[in-house]
Amino acid sequence: PPAHSHSDWIGPPDKLSNLRPIIFYVPAEESALERRLREARQEAQASNQRFWARHNLAFRQEKEEFIYSRLKAKGLEMRDESGQKATLNAEEMADFYKDFLSKNLKKHLQYNRDWYKRNFRITFLMGQVALVRALRWLRRRKKNVEQ
Repeated sequence: PPAHSHSDWIGPPDKLSNLRPIIFYVPAEESALERRLREARQEAQASNQRFWARHNLAFRQEKEEFIYSRLKAKGLEMRDESGQKATLNAEEMADFYKDFLSKNLKKHLQYNRDWYKRNFRITFLMGQVALVRALRWLRRRKKNVEQ
């Protein structure tokens, strides 16, 4: 982002995770509390990036293996006579999706628990930052009224 920017910048989706990376704005006079909030947001983003990159990679790999094994069981190749990639019908793929989700249930539950913890912490820090800013604004306003 340009040096004069005063907001976060959001990039294009990552090829592995499909998440849009964020470049967080760092104010020149960032307080310790504001820094803690920004760092919590950055850690949440990095954690989400790691989880979804690993998850999507495993999903694609297992999907390809599933398709290959089903096609092989039918006596078919990965590509048909015209060179097109062979596919399975929706019912067959539903079996894969169900199995994949069942097999990864514990990972998803742990991810959701961690996601909620991080977001409650971020929300709490956001509340603190908003309160400090409101009090600062009220003090300045009171000071200006007294002058």
